[in-house]
Amino acid sequence: MNLIFLTKSSVPIIGHIAVILGLIMDGLFRVTANFGVTNIGLSIILFTLIINLLMWPLTVKQQKSSRLMSVMQPELQAIQKKYRGKTDNVSVMRMQNETKAVYAKYGTSMTGGCVFLLIQMPILFALYQVIYRIPAYVPSVYAVFKNAAEPVMQQPGYIEVLNGIGEKIRPALVEGATLNQVIDFLYKFTPAQWSSLETAFPSIASTLAQTSADIEKMNYFLGINLSTAPFQGFMPNPAWIIPIAAALVQWYSTKLMTASTGNSRNSDSDNPMAQQMQTMNTMMPMMSLVFCFTLPAGIGVYWVASGLCRMVQQMIINHQLDSMNIEEIVKANMEKANAKAIEKGGNAQQLKSRTEKTVRGIQNMEKEAEEEERSMKEKMSRNAKVVADSTAYYQKNAKPGSLASKANMVAMYNDRQMEKKGKKKKNAADDAAVAAVEPAAEETVNAAETKAAETVNAAEAKAAEAVNAAEAAAAEIADAAEKQEN
Repeated sequence: MNLIFLTKSSVPIIGHIAVILGLIMDGLFRVTANFGVTNIGLSIILFTLIINLLMWPLTVKQQKSSRLMSVMQPELQAIQKKYRGKTDNVSVMRMQNETKAVYAKYGTSMTGGCVFLLIQMPILFALYQVIYRIPAYVPSVYAVFKNAAEPVMQQPGYIEVLNGIGEKIRPALVEGATLNQVIDFLYKFTPAQWSSLETAFPSIASTLAQTSADIEKMNYFLGINLSTAPFQGFMPNPAWIIPIAAALVQWYSTKLMTASTGNSRNSDSDNPMAQQMQTMNTMMPMMSLVFCFTLPAGIGVYWVASGLCRMVQQMIINHQLDSMNIEEIVKANMEKANAKAIEKGGNAQQLKSRTEKTVRGIQNMEKEAEEEERSMKEKMSRNAKVVADSTAYYQKNAKPGSLASKANMVAMYNDRQMEKKGKKKKNAADDAAVAAVEPAAEETVNAAETKAAETVNAAEAKAAEAVNAAEAAAAEIADAAEKQEN
């Protein structure tokens, strides 16, 4: 089943960029046409080359940022390990300040790598719109299909005929279809379907035959129809080479990119950047394979051409990065950051004063945190000692956990309180407390003794019954033995 998308994209920014890129591709198509070559596949390759050259500065900056990130990773990981498990506000602030200091040291920011991606993403999305909907964005191609679409729309019952010939194309045409919708539909036709269309409308067969020849010449690249997906069933066809080539190119391009960032040498389990790159090495080629099998072959040609351009670019960038002195880059970035800070904040003396003030504030905060932590530890140590001393004192001369020990604890507690106040005799409150505990203790002991006596008496009675029963059984056995002998 072939899916089509109607005319131009209406997404803000992406739609506008796609129009500009479409005009560039149309210019390339006209240039090649002047040399007698009217082929969309060649236009896609030239278009891809120019776009990658235009994005070269962004690509270089992104790769440099990635290389700096790989150098920064050990320091960032050390900070993360240092504050792992600490969630208090002071530790969080200290971690943030130390992380910012590392980024400032290398002259970059936490969002530096994302900026380049945010700039590139709208361009990449617009590229796919142009490649996926070539007739909508390339006026020269649109004009060729228009020559066939207009006379077809004048034929009676053309909607049913087109839907019957292109029964697998979705969405199907409906009554009131526009010229753009008909062109989008015809863009998916194969040579055999164009022949069926000529047979269905013999009055315009010559026009359709001429248009079909122009489209076949324009829309076929190395014998592959660029408007249809390579996967047309499980029977292999020549178009399968496009997704396979796209996957291989993507794999090698990603491998080169991994080498450029240094993650192939730092692929330890604690390095999240290395883990992400390893995942990308596996997933991106598989995604390329699936997408290029299911999307129109024109997308696959773009994907392969773009991958080859990235490979060449990456080789050049890797050579530049290998000869790059990280210390010089750090020094240059620091000078740039200092100059920017001076420009925003005044002269160097004011900047130095603010920096020293910030450093003092951080140091004071750290001292306060350390003092608070030390005070808390001392308090916990004192509390533990008091608990241990109290437990040993109150359990003296009594079995731990017994009722007598508990009564003794009350009495000794009162004695100790009296000693602290400098009194040598117990007051009436102490006597009352002890007097209140002693009856309860005596009552509990008496109850325990009574219960124990009852338990012993019951056990003795059961034992006596068991002995009597045993003696009776022995007597019966003896009598039976005597009777047998007699």
